[in-house]
Amino acid sequence: MALSDGPMTRSPYDPMLTAPTSRWKIILAFGLVYVFWGSTYLGIGIAVEEIPPGLMCATRFLIAGTAMLAYCALTGRRIKFSTRQLSHFAAVGILLLMGGNLTLSYAELIVPTGLAALLIAVTPLWFLVLDSLLLGDHHISRRGKLGLAIGIAGVLVLILPDLRHDSSLGHRELWWSLALQLGSFSWAFGSVLSKKWQTAAADPFSAIAWQVFFAGIANLIFALVIEKPSSATWTFRGVAAILYLVVCGSFIGYTAYIWLLQHVPTSKVSTYAYVNPVVALFLGWLVLHERIDRYIALGSAIIIASVVLVTSAKVSTRSAAEEVPAVEAAGD
Repeated sequence: MALSDGPMTRSPYDPMLTAPTSRWKIILAFGLVYVFWGSTYLGIGIAVEEIPPGLMCATRFLIAGTAMLAYCALTGRRIKFSTRQLSHFAAVGILLLMGGNLTLSYAELIVPTGLAALLIAVTPLWFLVLDSLLLGDHHISRRGKLGLAIGIAGVLVLILPDLRHDSSLGHRELWWSLALQLGSFSWAFGSVLSKKWQTAAADPFSAIAWQVFFAGIANLIFALVIEKPSSATWTFRGVAAILYLVVCGSFIGYTAYIWLLQHVPTSKVSTYAYVNPVVALFLGWLVLHERIDRYIALGSAIIIASVVLVTSAKVSTRSAAEEVPAVEAAGD
């Protein structure tokens, strides 16, 4: 899930392999992205136990966005943009971190964190479709279409137990599992708009800082209007989870990701899209004792295979062939 748990799209600059980089630094950076972004699903699940999802998201993103803007100002980065650019930042931030992350946060009140991560893992499939439809200059390859079909089958396997369940809890889990697909769509839509508008063209870090800040404001308005902020219980466990999401999910994970884009080919960096769900599934089982049944095992294998196909597929453009950019799952 951009600064939530990962960035919106591929970096506006491709990695330049101009200088040798030590192997241990690359391994460390991959480890930080894999572990911290994969663990954000667990962090969200813990945070919403006592804090309403909208208020939790507002707190998280306002802290992260304000801190990032302050950092930009102190280091001389550009923070002043035109009204049009700011409106684009706001639209992208709300689609990513409200449509995507707020939906995920509400879903995790019902859906186990590991299952939520697997359902969110289909985001690159949405990205491939929207990128082709909205930008209009991409053609989905046969391999990409196969990945899309396999991904849909994987989602059906994951929700099959809820389709066959007669209890109210099973019905609610089913509806929120489907809602996660809308959240994935919102994340992918915001990602494609970011690419179309080139919102990060001037300074990626400054642009994302504004997106996170605007998302924090939008989530705060939602929390004040829809939720009851006074009902929140600010326990040490909940506050610690939010701070973990801000520091480890946003600052450390995102910094490691940007560094990797500058030193490692994008195709290798995109592997986080199918490693993170595995990490989330394991942590959900280890910490929250969530179930891992045959449907989850089979569904996860199918979805991971589909994401591997899509993120490694080629898409043809009018000018040249390029790789499909992977999109972080809303967990971030």
